Amino acid sequence: MDVATLKLLFPTLEDALLEEISKHGTIKQLKAGETLLRVGQTIRSTMLVIEGLIKLYREDDEGNEFFIYHLDAGQACSLSMVCAAKHETSEVLAKALTDATILSIPLTFMDQWMSKYKSWYQFVITSYRSRFDELLKTIDAIAFNSMDERLEFYLKKQVEKLGANLKITHNEIAADLNSSREVISRLLKRMEAQNWLIIHRNSIQWLKK
Repeated sequence: MDVATLKLLFPTLEDALLEEISKHGTIKQLKAGETLLRVGQTIRSTMLVIEGLIKLYREDDEGNEFFIYHLDAGQACSLSMVCAAKHETSEVLAKALTDATILSIPLTFMDQWMSKYKSWYQFVITSYRSRFDELLKTIDAIAFNSMDERLEFYLKKQVEKLGANLKITHNEIAADLNSSREVISRLLKRMEAQNWLIIHRNSIQWLKK
C-alpha cells in the first residue's frame, strides 16, 4: 500500500508512521459477503479499512444476528485492537458488505507505535471513542425506541453508508434488528404508504430527506 493513498485515508497520522504502515501492513482483498472475523478467532493484528464497507454483528446460539455497527474506508476495527492487545479471542463477527480492501497490522508494531508515535496513540483512542459512540446509539435505539423508530434509524444508517438504493431483503433487516420478517414487512409497507420509501424485490429505495 503506497504512502500517498494512506495519507488520504488517514490524514492525522505522521509521515514516518505512514511509511511504517506501508512497509509492515499486509493487504487483504475481500469479496462481498466474505467473513473476516469469527467468534472465538484469535486476533493477532488490527484491521484498517482501505476500501469498502464492513459489518460487525453478534450471533446467538440459534444463528440470529444482531447488528452492531459499520466500518468504512479510513476507519479501524477497535475491537481487533483490544483483542490483539490483550491476546483475547473475538466475541463478534465481521463480514464485508461490499468488495473490500483491508490492511492488517501485526500486534508487534501496534505496541511499538503506541509509545513511538503520538498520532497513532491519538488515532487508537479516537477509534475506541467513535466505535463506542456508535455502540451507544445502537443500544439507545434498542432500549428507548419502538421498533418503527429502530427501523427508521437503521435504514438511515444504511443509506448513509450505501446510498438511497439499498440492495437488502426484509429477512436481512429482520436479522439485523433481531425481529421477525412479518413485523419488518408490515412496518416497511407503512413507511411506503407515507412516501418514505419504495419497496422493490430484494431492494428498497429511500425517499425521505
